[in-house]
Amino acid sequence: MILLNAEHIKKNYTEKTLLEDVSISIFEGDKIGLVGVNGSGKSTLLKILAGVMDEDEGTVTRNRMLRIGYLPQNPAYDGNLTVMEQAAEYTDNAPDYLIRTYLNRTGITEHDALMGRLSGGQRKRVALACVLLKETNLLILDEPTNHMDIHITEWLEQQLDEYKGAVVMITHDRYFLERITDRICEIEKGRLVSYEGSYDSFLEQKAARLEMAKATERKRAAIYRKELRWIRWSAPARTTKAKGRIKRFHQLEENRETFDDPHMEIGTVSSRLGKKIIEIKGISKSYGDRKLIDDFSYMILRNDRIGIVGDNGCGKTTLLRIIMGEAEPDCGTVETGDTVRIGYFSQESSELDDSARVIKYIESIAENVKTEDGYLSASQMLERFLFPSYMHSVEIGRLSGGEKRRLYLLSILMQAPNVLILDEPTNDLDIDTLTVLEDYLDDFPGAVIAVSHDRYFLDRLAVRTFAFEKNGRIGHYTGGYSKYMNEKEAEEDRLPEKQVRECVSSKPVQKMKKLRFTFSEQREYETIESDIERIEKEISDVEAAVLEHSSDFEMLRELGERKEMLDNELMEKMDRWEYLNELAVRIERGEMVEV
Repeated sequence: MILLNAEHIKKNYTEKTLLEDVSISIFEGDKIGLVGVNGSGKSTLLKILAGVMDEDEGTVTRNRMLRIGYLPQNPAYDGNLTVMEQAAEYTDNAPDYLIRTYLNRTGITEHDALMGRLSGGQRKRVALACVLLKETNLLILDEPTNHMDIHITEWLEQQLDEYKGAVVMITHDRYFLERITDRICEIEKGRLVSYEGSYDSFLEQKAARLEMAKATERKRAAIYRKELRWIRWSAPARTTKAKGRIKRFHQLEENRETFDDPHMEIGTVSSRLGKKIIEIKGISKSYGDRKLIDDFSYMILRNDRIGIVGDNGCGKTTLLRIIMGEAEPDCGTVETGDTVRIGYFSQESSELDDSARVIKYIESIAENVKTEDGYLSASQMLERFLFPSYMHSVEIGRLSGGEKRRLYLLSILMQAPNVLILDEPTNDLDIDTLTVLEDYLDDFPGAVIAVSHDRYFLDRLAVRTFAFEKNGRIGHYTGGYSKYMNEKEAEEDRLPEKQVRECVSSKPVQKMKKLRFTFSEQREYETIESDIERIEKEISDVEAAVLEHSSDFEMLRELGERKEMLDNELMEKMDRWEYLNELAVRIERGEMVEV
């Protein structure tokens, strides 16, 4: 069944045509990844599909059964509302127990916190939780993995893999694209090119398509050169035949294909680095009773490539700030070499002034820089970073989120650092930019330290991984994220060889059967949501009664006892609901259990 059909969509934005002639059909069960360079119109297309923005031309036809869940890149919020109040608005007052369950699963556990006090990543996780709990058959997700812990990203992978409806999403997480999508759509020069299959298949098909197009262009160019010689040396206007040949010549000229797909080029920009880099000696850091870093030591070497992983809020950014000297450890020291020049790429790009012009902002850092290709001006560096000349005078505030991140990256590299410290560098950067950045980091003649939740980026970059573990301990692992996870799982699962042999030899052969509800579990599963709603209604009635009898202390005591009992009953029911719901998902997948 077709859920949505968009035909010949056009959309202009200021000086730029974003969408020229875009058509896409979305069928039930489709898993579509939308890719393209920053500023190509990906988010704009999602807004049009979701119905929150009008197209300039074209039509969008939606099935009357369509139920859309839309996650924008920057969800709107009210800073004075609590998380629960905002979630209730996002979901049209879904049951509290359901909201709390999904918030917890996306790592949002402080439900009474004000939205205005949350980070941008936390606010997006609130919106994501609310989108996922709705009853939908089409999810339209704009960068759902940005600012997500790795374990939450892996949980989201599982949710989308099991989701029965269609998914259209923008993400630059290449592992996520590979594991979820069955079709990749790329916005290229204002048009949509569709490729069937996963992300790896998309790369192969795109390379083959470009090679075929280049071969066709080479043939056209050869014919064009011959015709051009004829045009120059003959008297073409004397015959009808000659006039026809002139017409064909002009058609060849008009059909010229250009292959100027944006690929960012970065020449190595760095300053000399001495022998001593950075030496970390026994540092610890706590906030109140919470220990973030416990007795951590490491000597950073000239060509180190270090990836740092851990849950949000565990202390990764704090470690970076201590290394840079922006925060003091409770104990221990950090010694930095005299020639070290740190370039810090922060999460928020907060240094950008939205009112400044692009060219003036870069010139304020350096009017020219020395690269491996010689000295380049600020405007030349902007063009290498995919900012054509017509964008140089544009105010920064009018750039897309990804374009701002790319400009911010250029501003860091213009400072010619010899140690790069990157805090979530992959957020909002398109895949083409990420690929070139990774190539640049391969050749960067200095140390690189990167905090990231992008598993592909860590596997591509890191030769050593620091993992934040329990009670402030930071584990050292060789290799990138996948190797770290393999080592960690091997440590957890490792048994003495003799014990393994005993387990294998003594374990009887087990028969398997399909997982099912027991009779009582089935009845409980069918009624538990109404039970929870009934308890929540009783709690509301008790709270209202407290206000009515505020001067009757005996009544208040009885009401307090009643509310405490109902609260405990509600928590038990919510825990039971979560267990039964997960059991239902396992049954639907057809899992087997031992008899």
